[in-house]
Amino acid sequence: MINMQSDEATEAEQTTEAVIADDAEEERQPVRDELGRAYATGKRKDAIARVWIKPGSGNITVNGKSLKAYFARPVLQMIIQQPFEVVGVERQFDVMATAKGGGLSGQAGAVKHGISKALQLYEPSYRPALKAVGFLTRDSRVVERKKYGRRKARRSFQFSKR
Repeated sequence: MINMQSDEATEAEQTTEAVIADDAEEERQPVRDELGRAYATGKRKDAIARVWIKPGSGNITVNGKSLKAYFARPVLQMIIQQPFEVVGVERQFDVMATAKGGGLSGQAGAVKHGISKALQLYEPSYRPALKAVGFLTRDSRVVERKKYGRRKARRSFQFSKR
């Protein structure tokens, strides 16, 4: 009777070890299309960006225009370059993105989110660095709606005593 219990315990240990070994083998695999590109969708506020990345010389195209032509403000250009700097692959990937909705700031954030997601799909080893700085998390803050009887979402009309 004691031998049967120890045999069952050894079988349970072996199955647990097999499950752990399967998880270790099941590493994330690169996700690329037939042209060697990785695709991801990025979102920020009301903006949505579809982003394709592939190895190249660092050209970034948004809605058919170069990065400097579409995002004229240097701050927005810096925001888009951040994922490459975190991973350490500046000027090694070409980016083709289409951005819709929102304003320029939201679109820049959406492109950054899309680039980050596409980078971790292209090379799964980039994931820990991008996740540590929070680039893979969608910034869920959106504009609060205007309320009835108010001037804006929270601002009320000027109070008049008389």
